Amino acid sequence: MAFSLLPKLTPCIFFLVLLSSTCFTSTDAYDPLDPNGNITIKWDVMSWTPDGYVAVVTMNNFQRYRHITLPGWYLRWTWAKKEVIWSMMGGQTTEQGDCSKFKGGVPHSCMKNPTVVDLLPGTPYNQQIANCCKGGVLSSWVQDPSRAAASFQLSVGRAGTTNRTVKLPTNFTLEAPGPRYTCGQAKIVRPTKFITPDKRRVTQALMTWQVVCRYSQFLTHKTPTCCLSLSSFHNNTIVPCPTCSCGCRSNSSQSGKCVNPGTPHLASFVSGFGKNEFSPTVQCTNHMCPIRVNWHVKLNSEKYWHVKITITNLNYRMNYSDWNLAIQHPNFDHRTQVSGFTYKLMTPYASINDAAMLWGMKSQHNDVLIQAGPNGKVEGDVVFRKDKATLRFDKGWAFPRRIYFNGDTCIMPPPSAYPF
Repeated sequence: MAFSLLPKLTPCIFFLVLLSSTCFTSTDAYDPLDPNGNITIKWDVMSWTPDGYVAVVTMNNFQRYRHITLPGWYLRWTWAKKEVIWSMMGGQTTEQGDCSKFKGGVPHSCMKNPTVVDLLPGTPYNQQIANCCKGGVLSSWVQDPSRAAASFQLSVGRAGTTNRTVKLPTNFTLEAPGPRYTCGQAKIVRPTKFITPDKRRVTQALMTWQVVCRYSQFLTHKTPTCCLSLSSFHNNTIVPCPTCSCGCRSNSSQSGKCVNPGTPHLASFVSGFGKNEFSPTVQCTNHMCPIRVNWHVKLNSEKYWHVKITITNLNYRMNYSDWNLAIQHPNFDHRTQVSGFTYKLMTPYASINDAAMLWGMKSQHNDVLIQAGPNGKVEGDVVFRKDKATLRFDKGWAFPRRIYFNGDTCIMPPPSAYPF
């Protein structure tokens, strides 16, 4: 009897395996706190040339709390035919490639798979276009929409010269420090319309296509980069970050180099670890995380309760500019006062209001989290109004459900370790 059932079960098992693999590929870029967040890359063909076209490429960061920091974004694609880039403004390719076949003017790039980067601030004006030259830095949409876009212009040769003969590039890849992205295929959309400065005339691109890239948790850091510690006025116990949250001290290949704070000539010692200034060199701890967030329940009164949030940079090689925290806690809809941070509710779903975003204030000079050392931390306070129907300090309710630093999930202590 057992053997007679196998032929009937095999198709079901195959279907379940196929279904699970399908779900994996379709949800690898889903973010529950920002379900519609993406980076949209749009190509606008502005004019035709004798052997191709001139296009303006614009990247818009529509993510609410994920941003791109230094050293900036890298955009790569594959040409459909034998296209070349004659010239660029507002950006440049990292390699020229083999242009030996060209006897006259030499193209900017002859690569089949060009990689484009942003130009640096201070680039001469005759090489700039609008929204360029920020070193590849893109702000999140919530923090600063005016800095959430980047653009560059390129003149493409050996390409089609009409809407019917142009072939769309393929295999788009967007790389950035920290979060990683998966990009879909280029799709032709309605031509972009432009309003003249006097707002009296509307023009439009000759042809437009766009690519949508989404954050992928499966392509991000090999190890976590942030952890959470907990403390409270009603318990003397400080719950530290879980051991080996971001790696173990005994495994330098996983967690990177670490340095004890009391090391003599610390600056020269850190600089001697290698030329890549973006590879982490962290303070030696049991958790080995570059970033530690502490959530301290500071005060409990009849109508309000008070939390102090401290973010400590334990990375000797990184200043985190325009950092942000995304926090899930069921009492954020009863927030009454925030000091030391800029604050905005995220409300990813209309019926759920349990997530908020915090970031630094330029006026208080805490928008940059300085590298590890005496000044390598920022602090702020949040005051909540009590909801007596749900508030239960003895059940660990006062602590967050989840915290993200710059889009990366912070490793949290297990609920059994909370200071009840």
